[in-house]
Amino acid sequence: MTSVGESVNDYPSVSAVVPTRDRPELLRAALRAILDQDYPGEIEVIVVYDQSEPDPSLETATDPTRRVRVIRNTRTPGLAGARNSGILAATGELVAFCDDDDEWLPGKLRAQVDALHATPGAEFVCCGIRVSYDGRTTDRSLAMTSVPLAALLRDRLTELHPSTFLMRRAALERIGLVDEEIPGSYAEDYEFLLRAARSAPLVNVPTPYVVVRWHRRSYFSRRWETIATALTWLLDRYPEFRTQPRGEARVTGQIAFAHAAAGNRRDALRWARRTLTRNLREPRAYLALAVAGNVVRADTILQSLHKRGRGI
Repeated sequence: MTSVGESVNDYPSVSAVVPTRDRPELLRAALRAILDQDYPGEIEVIVVYDQSEPDPSLETATDPTRRVRVIRNTRTPGLAGARNSGILAATGELVAFCDDDDEWLPGKLRAQVDALHATPGAEFVCCGIRVSYDGRTTDRSLAMTSVPLAALLRDRLTELHPSTFLMRRAALERIGLVDEEIPGSYAEDYEFLLRAARSAPLVNVPTPYVVVRWHRRSYFSRRWETIATALTWLLDRYPEFRTQPRGEARVTGQIAFAHAAAGNRRDALRWARRTLTRNLREPRAYLALAVAGNVVRADTILQSLHKRGRGI
């Protein structure tokens, strides 16, 4: 419903890209949350089935301003290829992402589009999240409303989750598609943010407008070898990390932890040493050493962090 003084023309059409694989119940909840947005503009949802059989029954809709399209991932298997299949099929002026196990909260789209309109030259907007894990919820949001590249190099800023991404489709011609070369598609969302921020600071709406579920069924749960390889690839791709010792140490500490969790003790020690040469206070190095030394299990650390809405 539009308010006095509003026009539907003030709200551009949105294409929401939802990659999915073998999570039908969670997917339906995600779709309901998108279609129920109190947003005056048109919304099309593009459900991209990745390495699984599509469900054409999802395409039924009675409201022409709220459409669901079901397609297959015709590109590289994995999240990156699935997102790109959806981007290339999108017809909206704006493109949004939503993972199949997350849910948009009421007001999400309207608040983000208003932020785009209020920021001259803005092309990419995120928002806060509400992490749900093991029956607990934790709100996470950034106070900053503008996020430059340097801030993303220093910290992953997990609050900027892919299910919060909303961008102008025209800007994608310059930013490019999601990188499909990243090993296992791990951290493809972070790399995409870094590339977007190279062009212009990202706009951020501090309010948590997306429920993000962390659970043991998460796509990257316990894929430690892939995580270590992908993060090493990321460091090589972005030499800008060398200008931010704290940020570089954060990533090398994650690599050390992943090697430790995978049982690669020698690699864990090597990366932990590299981390501490960049930042002696980086806790991930010490956690990696503890796991490599069999003092504590990696899963125990992760479960403790997740209960507080945090990750490694």
